[in-house]
Amino acid sequence: MSITRRLTAVAVACVLGSLAVGAQAPPKQAGAEAKTTWYFYTVKWGLQDEFLDLFQRNHYPILKAKEKAGRFSAVRTYVPEFHGDGRADWTFVVELVVPPNPPSTPTDEEIISKLYPDAAKLAREEQRRFEILVAHWDVPLNRLDLDARKPTR
Repeated sequence: MSITRRLTAVAVACVLGSLAVGAQAPPKQAGAEAKTTWYFYTVKWGLQDEFLDLFQRNHYPILKAKEKAGRFSAVRTYVPEFHGDGRADWTFVVELVVPPNPPSTPTDEEIISKLYPDAAKLAREEQRRFEILVAHWDVPLNRLDLDARKPTR
């Protein structure tokens, strides 16, 4: 199964699971484990390249600087293989993995000021990046170890 199909299947499972009446809260992830979050974006039709240009020029370098500083152990980006592939109502996703006990420095402000001395230009371009979105949502994931889980019945 492709990563796109897995991401879509997990996203659908998360939505359906949250709608279930009486559903249990997911188990909390151990503090000594890395924490993965998927950041989904749906870009207005015809503006995907502009979004990717803005993201790649302005936000991706910040994420990579955080990865280099040890605040993320992985930064990955994905696009669906096919338009309308399953429940692919998203057009771009970023996966960030935060290691256990990441360093608190450098701060976001320090990274941004170092990478972007023209703060006004960055603010304009980031505003434009969000103007061309239809939707954006974050999915923090808790790993579920089915090998260790005891069935309830």
